[in-house]
Amino acid sequence: MGKRWQIEKKKEHYYRSAKKENYRSRASYKLQQINNKYKIIKAGDVVLDLGAAPGGWTQVALQQVGKEGKVIAVDLKRIKPFKESNFYFIQGDFTQKEIQDTIIQKIDGKVEVIICDASPSLYGIKDIDQQRTMNLGENVLKIANYLLKDKGNLLMKSFQGSGYEDLLKKIKKRFKVVKTTKPPSSRKSSSEMYLIALGFKANS
Repeated sequence: MGKRWQIEKKKEHYYRSAKKENYRSRASYKLQQINNKYKIIKAGDVVLDLGAAPGGWTQVALQQVGKEGKVIAVDLKRIKPFKESNFYFIQGDFTQKEIQDTIIQKIDGKVEVIICDASPSLYGIKDIDQQRTMNLGENVLKIANYLLKDKGNLLMKSFQGSGYEDLLKKIKKRFKVVKTTKPPSSRKSSSEMYLIALGFKANS
């Protein structure tokens, strides 16, 4: 199974394109496609990329914000540095307060955009895996409530199932516009969805 999946992965269009265009991962195309449609990240934005390794989304975010913006990437795994001087990396668990305090020090305030393509460690047990996924989503929303500027944007991965609708309702209370999408570069076999939340209501 694992070997077959690796062979199919190497033949897959977006995997080959990422290698050719020097992207860190095929996930770069997901953010590209979503951002082209919804304009989540703009030039000059400060972007917080949660669960960023190996850096596929970070790479696209750096292209979008330009020299006037900033991208802070956070992950338990170390990320190979980018050449851009406006790239910052924090190694650690973004759900922990000490890491969140470090993020605040780096951004010197709050951010315009939070993106998260992270998935929790899965056990292969449907109910447990779904609960861990929803817990991760709840943590991302808590961080958004804490670190996102008024009218800021949020983009995160989720999976449909138990708890998904409740998470969606909570996000809708805090943002003016909430949409869900599955970009063309997402594997057809995957149940992943992307939650797009625009216009954070900081005082609600």
